[in-house]
Amino acid sequence: MTTHNPNLRADRIIGGVATDQRHDSAHKHVAGTAIYIDDMPEPAGTLHGCLGLSTTPHARIKGMDLSVVRSAPGVVDVLTAGDIPGENDISPTGRHDEPVLAGDTVQFFGQPIFCVIAETREEARRATRLARIEYEELPFVIDVGELDPKKDKLVTPPLTLKRGDAAKAIADAPRRLKGKMRVGGQEHFYLEGHIAMAIPGEDQDVTVYCSTQHPSEVQHMVGHALGVPSHAVTVEIRRMGGGFGGKETQGNQFAALAAIAAKKLKRAVKIRPDRDDDMTATGKRHDFVIDYEVGFDDDGNILGVDYVYAARCGFSSDLSGPVTDRALFHCDNTYYYPAVHAQSAPFYTNTVSNTAFRGFGGPQGMVGAERVIDEVAFAVGKDALEIRKRNFYAPADRDGGRNVTPYHQRVEDNVIDRIVAELEESSDYARRRREIAAFNANSRIVKRGMALTPVKFGISFTATHYNQAGALVHVYTDGSVHLNHGGTEMGQGLNTKVAQVVAEEFQIDLDRVKITATTTGKVPNTSATAASSGSDLNGMAAQNGAHQIKQRLIDFAADKYSVPHDQVVFLPNRVRIGNQEIAFADLIKQAYFARVQLSAAGFYKTPKIHWNRDKGEGHPFYYFAYGAACAEVSIDTLTGEYMIERADILHETGRSLNPAIDLGQVEGAFVQGAGWLTTEELWWDDKGRLRTHAPSTYKIPLASDRPKIFNVRLADWSVNREASVHRSKAVGEPPFMLGMSVLHALSDAVASVADHRICPRLDAPATPERVLMAVERLKREAKALP
Repeated sequence: MTTHNPNLRADRIIGGVATDQRHDSAHKHVAGTAIYIDDMPEPAGTLHGCLGLSTTPHARIKGMDLSVVRSAPGVVDVLTAGDIPGENDISPTGRHDEPVLAGDTVQFFGQPIFCVIAETREEARRATRLARIEYEELPFVIDVGELDPKKDKLVTPPLTLKRGDAAKAIADAPRRLKGKMRVGGQEHFYLEGHIAMAIPGEDQDVTVYCSTQHPSEVQHMVGHALGVPSHAVTVEIRRMGGGFGGKETQGNQFAALAAIAAKKLKRAVKIRPDRDDDMTATGKRHDFVIDYEVGFDDDGNILGVDYVYAARCGFSSDLSGPVTDRALFHCDNTYYYPAVHAQSAPFYTNTVSNTAFRGFGGPQGMVGAERVIDEVAFAVGKDALEIRKRNFYAPADRDGGRNVTPYHQRVEDNVIDRIVAELEESSDYARRRREIAAFNANSRIVKRGMALTPVKFGISFTATHYNQAGALVHVYTDGSVHLNHGGTEMGQGLNTKVAQVVAEEFQIDLDRVKITATTTGKVPNTSATAASSGSDLNGMAAQNGAHQIKQRLIDFAADKYSVPHDQVVFLPNRVRIGNQEIAFADLIKQAYFARVQLSAAGFYKTPKIHWNRDKGEGHPFYYFAYGAACAEVSIDTLTGEYMIERADILHETGRSLNPAIDLGQVEGAFVQGAGWLTTEELWWDDKGRLRTHAPSTYKIPLASDRPKIFNVRLADWSVNREASVHRSKAVGEPPFMLGMSVLHALSDAVASVADHRICPRLDAPATPERVLMAVERLKREAKALP
């Protein structure tokens, strides 16, 4: 740790931008000293809540006897829908379709109906099991595979994107094909589950500590549920033990119930569901059924495509509208479609309402695009990588009309050609492709496969108003800096990056900047930490706040020392004023005695973006982030088991704020993305029950599932052409889609059993069972070929 010495002259500060800096809490995570909400000392008399969940997927509640629950040991109160003093709604989009507690109807198995408040968590949990509820069963729907967007219920209006006449282009194409693909959902599986602790204050006030990516939304939802204005509710979060989108809206329910109970009983209330209840009652990544039709020529050039992206959204809208919109925004991935028609179908189902997840629909959109590429490659008998490169958007240095997306935004920063070319060379793709073919020809049981897949991901919230952020910067008289911003830290290193930005602005060492817990009492009306925008938005807001103070200091120094403004220059831990230098802290002291304001509220809004959903046209993304991955796998054709033998990744992050953290983000995203497409399977039975609701039945990737050889590089030549924070690029979500390379490598390995004459059409997740079934199916189909 650097010791601050204001008299020390240094050539550079320790910990500015574009340098490797450790996560500010990394040592605390390892040592177990990082404070999460469940580690906080509980106020005297804290009560504990537990949700009572429905045991049927769709029914009217004919009768509910909670008398035994109320008389159970330790029970203080039982909340039902009638006990909510304000609005019984926590719908994040204002569609009023998601109650805090179910009223007279339940719409999915595991929907919260009541909440037990007891002296201990164990007493609350035991009491919930004593409820006697009588149901009138109603018809329910779980699977979207057979639903029709023209007849069946949707949770939100669908979106259509179109450019050109796709139907005509497909009909006139020399070759065409159609197919269907299922893409499974995904459990967030954050290490820290949901938790909320509410502490009542005087009058209407309540303070809520909540594991959430969106404190302002929790503030508003708690206010609505209590029937009080937002100024009466303060929400605070220092850190989360993972989020991945699962804490963008899903924490609203726990926070609202804890706050209602706390105000009613005038005691602190904590709600922390166990893992089974958490997985059963909270939303997940949307699973999709993708119908596609494509027209192409004999060389594999795509001439027209038509997509329908049907999503299992659950019983309420939650964020399904923007999620399915973003799936369409990424149905092109890195490919130019001369004519395109794409439509979403956000279906109502009697399942938990699905929600945000890393990539927010973009991964599902891209998987559909990559399936089309695979289909075309098999149809024309060429390597899929050749077909991918043939259909890329035009490079940034030339247009030729091949740079317009299905939503009519021009792709002006395209570097995918360079990314793929460099990765193709560094991974030795051509040589290894030949070696794999030779291996497969001589191996009867084990087959190998390889695939190189690209990624283009749009950066910005598609809801334009979310693209704003605030920050609060204080400089104290000893030269130390206190920083608060609207973003939330969930392990991704956001606080470290934003602190680096402020350190760079003032030219002081990183240890002189402290970021405090995110709270609605300091920075209001913040957006969720999501859409890969955390550093972009909050870094720029913090930079703006620091710049305001810096400008005041320059004005003060120029006036005090009678020098031109351009002769006041901030150097590492000191300031040059004319022909003399003074320590940064000394200048701060002088400014304080001269009554210069040393605090500022920074603000930033993303420029250039706009979106007209009704027309399906606009400029929804500020820029795009690019990457590519080459994965090699081996499969056992007798069991379907497989291993990732090697993965090579090249990903661009612009001028990275912190390459060490960004590298970790890319590595983790790849493994999580591969897990989604291979081992992580959500399964509902014919009674509407989620059966994969615990670590014992749901398989996330283990350390042993990582590639045996794992080569990950950041494109050090990359610079964001847009005026982002220090020309960096977002890195939270884009690398997640690099995991697609594993799915397509598995497909390549399966295809080898039929000499690559048949497209395996692997659905995701490609579990060993699905791989084995695909192998057996291709063997049968190959026998029928001439």
